[in-house]
Amino acid sequence: MKLESVLQFLENKTILVTGAAGFLAKIFVEKVLRVQPNVKNLYLLLRAADAKSATQRLHSEVFGKDLFRVVKEKYGPDFSSLISEKVTVVAGDITCEDLGVMDSDLREQMLAQIDVVINLAATTNFDERYDVALGVNTYGAKYVTEFAKKCSQLMVLVHVSTSYVCGERAGLIKESPYRMGETLNGVAGLDIDAEKRIVEDRLAELRREGASEKETRVAMKQLGLERAKMYGWPNTYVFTKAMGEMLVGELKEDISAVIVRPTIVTSTYKEPFPGWAEGVRTVDTLAVGYATGKLTCFLGDTNGVVDTIPADMVVNSMLVAMVAHGNQPSTDAIYQVGSSSRNPVRYSSLQDYGVRYFTKNPWRNKDGKPIKVGKVTVLKSMASFHRYMAIRYLMWLKGLELVNTAFCQSLNGTCSDLNKKINFVMRLVELYKPYLFFKGIFDDTNTEKLRAAARESGSVETDLFYFDPKCIDWEDYVMNTHIPGIVKYVFK
Repeated sequence: MKLESVLQFLENKTILVTGAAGFLAKIFVEKVLRVQPNVKNLYLLLRAADAKSATQRLHSEVFGKDLFRVVKEKYGPDFSSLISEKVTVVAGDITCEDLGVMDSDLREQMLAQIDVVINLAATTNFDERYDVALGVNTYGAKYVTEFAKKCSQLMVLVHVSTSYVCGERAGLIKESPYRMGETLNGVAGLDIDAEKRIVEDRLAELRREGASEKETRVAMKQLGLERAKMYGWPNTYVFTKAMGEMLVGELKEDISAVIVRPTIVTSTYKEPFPGWAEGVRTVDTLAVGYATGKLTCFLGDTNGVVDTIPADMVVNSMLVAMVAHGNQPSTDAIYQVGSSSRNPVRYSSLQDYGVRYFTKNPWRNKDGKPIKVGKVTVLKSMASFHRYMAIRYLMWLKGLELVNTAFCQSLNGTCSDLNKKINFVMRLVELYKPYLFFKGIFDDTNTEKLRAAARESGSVETDLFYFDPKCIDWEDYVMNTHIPGIVKYVFK
């Protein structure tokens, strides 16, 4: 594999980025603008009704973020002119053909100019409505691939998925494709178009029944979980992302298409500065719950490996893969970007880091009082977890409710707080149960070959496009970068 300079590749290129307001998309856009101002154009696709709405989203949800302060400092007063010259905001919707780009002149201009398509649009909620997740994660991948095939100058399509499309497998999980028609997770018969019809039929049935918006939302969430589990996936998110990968593989034909599968994405390791984060993401949900006193017990294998990878490393891997496969179609260009294979971190270590950090730097409640935390009680099985919850909390709640009734509802606030704490823990366990005892290690042989090719080529700026997890000191990163980052940017 021969690689050219990433900076040279980016020069004078036109790139379409879908899901431009998303976490990784913003980091990708920031990186390109900061390191290669001679990029020709970035088309940023934002879900919006019109250009005005898309522009408002661009400035509030993308360039208005602290993430861009380094590039703003670099260009100073010229930053605004750089954006106006290099960035074209596009109102669209990837759940529609031609990405929902209604302006025909703009659409034709895009099809004639685009060199690279980066598909980062996704809904990442584990229990998303099935109609929404199927539209964005599955059919969105289809429409992006079909749009990319129409681009006359296209060099490469980079589709960002997730390593957890593997389902609940154990052992070494290879960088292998998912193909339509195969027996997957021991179950045969998955038909993506049939899944779409099932959704449409259920929605029509709900309309006939006069279901409310809330009832429809609940029914669609339940349908997604049922269909996912039926075919061996633990939740709607990874199920619909797996189907999205299948459609990319089925439809790409002779274009160069790369699938990048990150594991659990965390705050930035180094660039544009350490610790930038946005939104509560997977393991951070546990940190938030712990720091705020809502999480005093949990379920899992403390010796289990948690596969996490900083966001800037994911973006750098995308950029290097983009260069490696520009105009070089490959049968199965799949890259799993994680740490479990080369530099694993365990739940017990993360638990220890959290206790130490929030003991020294306690979170404060609304009254400004520090919230005291201790070591979380970790249960080793679902049976022990249910026993613990019943004895420690549910029986106490029932007794408290009886006392509250006897004292004319004077303990409503206490009952409500305890009930919220119980519901919070139960919901986390239900959502993350498949991963609390996850026994898989993600093989990254292809990704390591990419890193090796970058090192050996001499032309790739390996210090600028780093993505080797071996360099991470997990204790230092979590204690001094990641947790302070989520406290600053997420706990607001």
